[in-house]
Amino acid sequence: MAWLLQKRQCQEKQEKVGSEESMPQTPPFSAMFDSSGYNRNLYQSAEDSCGGLYYHDNNLLSGSLEALIQHLVPNVDYYPDRTYIFTFLLSSRLFMHPYELMAKVCHLCVEHQRLSDPDSDKNQMRKIAPKILQLLTEWTETFPYDFRDERMMRNLKDLAHRIASGEETYRKNVQQMMQCLIRKLAALSQYEEVLAKISSTSTDRLTVLKTKPQSIQRDIITVCNDPYTLAQQLTHIELERLNYIGPEEFVQAFVQKGPLDNDKSCYSERKKTRNLEAYVEWFNRLSYLVATEICMPVKKKHRARMIEYFIDVARECFNIGNFNSLMAIISGMNMSPVSRLKKTWAKVKTAKFDILEHQMDPSSNFYNYRTALRGAAQRSLTAHSSREKIVIPFFSLLIKDIYFLNEGCANRLPNGHVNFEKFWELAKQVSEFMTWKQVECPFERDRKILQYLITVPVFSEDALYLASYESEGPENHIEKDRWKSLSQWPSGVLASVGVPICQRAPLSVLLMTNLSSDGPCQTPPHPASQSGVLAAVGVPCRHALVPVCFPQ
Repeated sequence: MAWLLQKRQCQEKQEKVGSEESMPQTPPFSAMFDSSGYNRNLYQSAEDSCGGLYYHDNNLLSGSLEALIQHLVPNVDYYPDRTYIFTFLLSSRLFMHPYELMAKVCHLCVEHQRLSDPDSDKNQMRKIAPKILQLLTEWTETFPYDFRDERMMRNLKDLAHRIASGEETYRKNVQQMMQCLIRKLAALSQYEEVLAKISSTSTDRLTVLKTKPQSIQRDIITVCNDPYTLAQQLTHIELERLNYIGPEEFVQAFVQKGPLDNDKSCYSERKKTRNLEAYVEWFNRLSYLVATEICMPVKKKHRARMIEYFIDVARECFNIGNFNSLMAIISGMNMSPVSRLKKTWAKVKTAKFDILEHQMDPSSNFYNYRTALRGAAQRSLTAHSSREKIVIPFFSLLIKDIYFLNEGCANRLPNGHVNFEKFWELAKQVSEFMTWKQVECPFERDRKILQYLITVPVFSEDALYLASYESEGPENHIEKDRWKSLSQWPSGVLASVGVPICQRAPLSVLLMTNLSSDGPCQTPPHPASQSGVLAAVGVPCRHALVPVCFPQ
């Protein structure tokens, strides 16, 4: 067992040898990656080579896939660091299907740890079994969606049964692990059913507008006249949808049909990103909802009041730390059907809106926003209340950052080794997101407001333009021609059912859709077009350079 000897030598080198008497502690995600979690220096010397793994300053830089798998499996004297477990489980799906990895892990546990030998040393079994159980627990807790695959569940049950056959304590722990996993998978299925039901029950809002008198139509202010309360309810929706996004979806989101590393063992069922997709669709829906609420009123003073209302909502979202809703609201107000309403905007006090746009200014790679995000993240780390722990990032920009990291670095080095330094950085970004998504929303739920936000139908882009032209007439030949064209379409064609029609596109298009001044759903770039991706995320503002403070 030369590999085992090498592994023990590596453990001493890393100073990560586990105690024989106690299990390693599981730190929170916020403590997983600090500034010294990995070293960017790619220099490797001969003495840094150890059992197919290469280190520098005690940081793992690269290794063969087989050596990395062996490094994942605990033994009597060793338990892998949690940062390594998370990083490898996150990135390994780029090279092999999770069920294939599980099969290899089970094989190493059973054969090398002698779990299949009925005459094995019971004392040794008592030392190794808790560690294997801990590894399985971390896998099921952090990547539960992997176990929707029957092959994964079959391997898990087999290995868990071997462990549970030892002592009563192990049986209880295995049972607890399995029950927790089943609850998570059941909650996911229920969540997906709810999303499907919401989509199928939406109605045609433009038809309602044509048949229902203006005096009895509802708008967001009649449902919730307090901007702070609406910001709280938006935060409920954001945190709930964030909570169902699995960390692996960030890796799977940009995987094309062909494997990224041209490895034939790379599995083809990676486009499992339904929860991430649902979250992106929520952003687009909120943007279109804002634009719809503004364009819908017939009277100019009502439209101006609606704009000021959403400015106040956006400000409260900023103060809460809900940057995704903030950007969706700004995006909706910057859509052309809204921004062209000059007479309406003339009645609006825009000072607070200018400040918000300045905060989310895309120039210098969203420098202002990133500064605000770091401040919110720091506040979250030292917070004593759930209210102060909330950090909801601008999701499209987070996706863009991860995309560029993934595309900018090779998965394998020239010698065939896995480029683990790249995956340290990837895991660091995803683990920060994992910390944010686990925050409990401290605000009281208002079912009436939530129901309205989630289910009320919104205008399609064409319907927004039509409503805008009817509120303030076309000003040039282009607008006049478009108005004439739109007026000839049946109302049912112009209205969308629940969400804008243009949202129903491949995930790669949804994620990288252009957040231009015409809103989040412009003609999308081709999924394979990097130029479309590079220009994807950014909401042009009116470049109001004002101090970062809110007028009272």
